[in-house]
Amino acid sequence: MGDAHSHHGHDHAHGSGHHDHTAGASGRALTTALILTGSVLLIELAGAFLYNSLALLSDAAHMLTDVAALAIALMAVRIGDKAPDDKRTFGYKRFEILAAAFNALLLFAAAAYVMVEAVSRFREPEPVAATGMMIVAALGLAINLISMRVLVAGRGESMAVKGAYLEVWSDAIGSVGVILGAILIRVTGKLWIDPVVAIGIALWVLPRTWALLRDTVNVLLEGVPKGIDLAEIRTAISDLPGVCDVHDLHVWSMAISDVNGTVHIAITDDADGEDVRLRVARLLDHRFHIGHATIQIERDPCGAGARPHR
Repeated sequence: MGDAHSHHGHDHAHGSGHHDHTAGASGRALTTALILTGSVLLIELAGAFLYNSLALLSDAAHMLTDVAALAIALMAVRIGDKAPDDKRTFGYKRFEILAAAFNALLLFAAAAYVMVEAVSRFREPEPVAATGMMIVAALGLAINLISMRVLVAGRGESMAVKGAYLEVWSDAIGSVGVILGAILIRVTGKLWIDPVVAIGIALWVLPRTWALLRDTVNVLLEGVPKGIDLAEIRTAISDLPGVCDVHDLHVWSMAISDVNGTVHIAITDDADGEDVRLRVARLLDHRFHIGHATIQIERDPCGAGARPHR
């Protein structure tokens, strides 16, 4: 990219005390929730094999992805805040996306396993120790509720903490499902209830998993972030005084909440390049929330119509 009038929006005052404090608080909340959820995962895995419950195994698979999600959130807070260096010029924000994509794929694999196992259990029902299953799920629910209390404080501060809160919240619902299933097995003695609850939990998680995978793949493909319309940006820039052509417009994000943009702008002979550049930067920042914009000003294509719109 030519160096004529390049601009970067936002001055990077990231080291401010407030930011460090909230990152620290988020980190502490996430670490506590990670330890708690990890312990639930181990308890549920042990319970699933001890009491032969597929519903517990399905919930444990869900827990595994939540442990992964909490670990991702923690990495996002700890690593995502590492300053860019000469090797990683954008810093480490993309790490969060890679981990989230891996997490989504893990969930799909777990759900597929539960489905296959459930079908075989419909054919040949296996005995389930409903009381043990119920105790384990109740213990899981109690620990989940504690995790939610820990996370609720930092929910407004960080995207990562908000995501983690939703994960733990959905865990709690999964545990409630297992408890209800266990009670029904105790009351009716019907063993098919266990695989039905297992399938219910697996299916309930899949739409969220698909949404997560779709968002992360879009970021990895440098896709235009959700809610941003390139044609609208192009028109808005073209409408500014002094602008006669807009090309090479790219908008992408490094992480879910971080938008970057580059654009080449041809200006009329009488326009002041610096003036136009500042106006474009302001427009991108305020109207489209593109804080990191690189704007290149050119004079040559105007009037000649040498370069088509792209």
